[in-house]
Amino acid sequence: MMETVDRRKLEKAEAKLKAKQEKRSGQKDESPDTNGTLVTATASQVTNRKDIKQDDAGTNRSRDIRIEKFDVAFGNRVLLKEADLLLSFGRRYGFVGRNGVGKSTLLRMISSKQLRIQSHFSILHVEQEVAGDETRAVDSVLECDELRSRLLKEERELNEKIHSTSPGSSDPKLSARLSQVYTQLEAIEADKAPARAAMILSGLGFTSEMQVQETKKFSGGWRMRIALARALFSKPDLLLLDEPTNMLDMKAILWLEDYLQEWPTTLLVVSHDKQFLREVASDIIYLHSQRIDAYKGNYDKFTQTKEEKMKNQIREYEAQMQFRAHAMVFINKFRYNAKRASLVQSKLKQLEKLPELKPVVREPDVTFRFPADVDKLSPPIIQLDEVGFHYSPGKTIFTSVDLSANLESRICIVGDNGSGKTTLLKLIQSQLSPTSGICHIHRNLRIGYFSQHHVEQMDLNKNAIEVCAARYPGKHVEEYRSILGGFGVTGELATRAVSSLSGGQKSRVAFAIMCMANPNFFILDEPTNHLDIETVEGLGNALNKFKGGVILVSHDESLIRMVCKELWVCGSGTVKAMEGGIDAYKKMVEKEFALQK
Repeated sequence: MMETVDRRKLEKAEAKLKAKQEKRSGQKDESPDTNGTLVTATASQVTNRKDIKQDDAGTNRSRDIRIEKFDVAFGNRVLLKEADLLLSFGRRYGFVGRNGVGKSTLLRMISSKQLRIQSHFSILHVEQEVAGDETRAVDSVLECDELRSRLLKEERELNEKIHSTSPGSSDPKLSARLSQVYTQLEAIEADKAPARAAMILSGLGFTSEMQVQETKKFSGGWRMRIALARALFSKPDLLLLDEPTNMLDMKAILWLEDYLQEWPTTLLVVSHDKQFLREVASDIIYLHSQRIDAYKGNYDKFTQTKEEKMKNQIREYEAQMQFRAHAMVFINKFRYNAKRASLVQSKLKQLEKLPELKPVVREPDVTFRFPADVDKLSPPIIQLDEVGFHYSPGKTIFTSVDLSANLESRICIVGDNGSGKTTLLKLIQSQLSPTSGICHIHRNLRIGYFSQHHVEQMDLNKNAIEVCAARYPGKHVEEYRSILGGFGVTGELATRAVSSLSGGQKSRVAFAIMCMANPNFFILDEPTNHLDIETVEGLGNALNKFKGGVILVSHDESLIRMVCKELWVCGSGTVKAMEGGIDAYKKMVEKEFALQK
C-alpha cells in the first residue's frame, strides 16, 4: 500500500539527528532570496508502509537504495517533481545536469536523510573540509574507522589493567577479553590500516612529511583533500562526491580515477569533468526538466543514447502531430455528413486514445560573448628570460625559466599543487618581481584575470549589476546588463543577490567583470570549477573565437584538449614547455605512478 509521508511527523522523529548534522557541518541547504529572506530546500515523498515497518524492525537488508515519487523545491522553485532514484549496490553513478537544476541540493537531501532512506545504510557526503586541529593528517584518516579505533582503545585499557596488577593475580576475564580484541583486530586487518591511509593520502598529493603534519597547518583546499581521503578510507555503503576534482591537480585526478574504478560499494558523484566521468562512471544520472533519467554506461555512451532517444521522441511527436492533422482534416470535412458519421466517431476515438506527447525541447547551447575586437600588439608580448624566484633565501620556487607568449597563444599551465603555478601567474601580471632574470610584459597588454577565488572578491549582498558597477562605475545600467547578458546572466538573474546564485552563475558574473576592461589577453585560473559540462564547452568555444592570447591553469582535460596548443609544466624547480601536449604529460604521470607501485 502506498501513502504520502506526513512530513511533520517525519521531521519531528528525525529532529535530533538533523540538528547534530547541521551543527557538525555548519551549513544548511539554504540561501537568501532576492529580498534577503532565507530560502530553504524542502522535500516530500511517497513511501511504502511495508518498507517502513521492515526498516523500523531492522529486517530490511536490501543493498540497493530506492527513493520513489519524491519532490524537491527550493523556495517557490520546483527542482524535482515525482522523481524516482534507484542506486544499485556496487554501481558508480555520474550525476550530471545544468547549473542550478538541483544536483548539489539532492546530494544534501540524501546525506541529511531529508529524503527517507533505509536506516542501515552508511552514507558519507564529502562537502565540508575537516576541522583544523592538532590531529595529524594520517591520524585524521585512521580515526574514520571507528571499530578499529574502539578496539585499539580497549586493547590499551585492558593491557594497562593487566599490567597494573601483581603477577598471578590478574582477572582471567581481562585476558580472555584481550584475546577476543586481538582476534577482532586481526580480522579487520587493523595492522594494515596505516599503510592504506598513507597510500590514499599519497595518491591525493600528500608527501610523507605532510602526512604527519597537524591538520590546522593545512589550507582549506588541502583539508578538503583530507576529507576526501577519510571518505575513501572508510568505504561507506553510499559515497556522495560533489565535484571532487575541483580540489585536485591533474596528477591526483588521474590517481583518483584509477582508485575509484575499483570502488566496492555505491558511488554517486557530481562532476563537470567529462574525462573523469568517462573513466569512473558505470552509469549516468541526468537531472533535467524536474525529473531524473538513468542511463547505462559511461559519459560517452550517455551522450550517444540521449541523442538517439531525443531523435526518436522528435520523430514520434512529429508523426503524431501529422496523424492528428490528417484526422482533423477528415473530421472537419465530414463532420456533418450522416453517411460518414461512424467514420468521424472512429477518428475521434482514435485521437482520444493517443498518448499525450509534449514537444521535445532541446536545452539551448551555452554561448559566452568575449570582446570581439582586441588591440593588436607587436611581439614580444610576454617574455621570460632566465627568470628565477624565491620568497625567502633557501626556498627557491623556480630558476632558469625561458618562456614566451603572444596574442595567438593558447597555453595551459599544469603541475603539482605547490609547484609554482600561482607564483608564475603573479610574475606575468607584475604582482611579483623576479629575483633573477628579466620578465618583460608589453606596456599595452591588458590582462583579464579570472581567479579561482572569484567569489571571495564579490559583495554577495549586491546583485550582479551592482557588483559590476562597483568594479567599473559610471556606466549605464543597460551597458552592465549587456555585458552580463553575454554570459547568460539575464533578466531576473541580474537583479538577484549574488549570494542566491549557483556556483556556475557566480562564475558567469566573474567572467562579465573580467571583460569590462576589454582585455586583449586572458589568464584563467581554474575557470571550470563551478561550471556544468555544457558551460565548459561554451567557454571552450568562446576562447577559440577570442582574438587575444590565453593562459589557462586547469585540470579539465576536455577543455585543455579543446583550447590549448601548448603546455607549460611546473615542477623540479622550473617551468618548461612540453612537446606532445596533454598526452605526453599524462604518460609522464602514469610512468611516475608505475614507479611508485
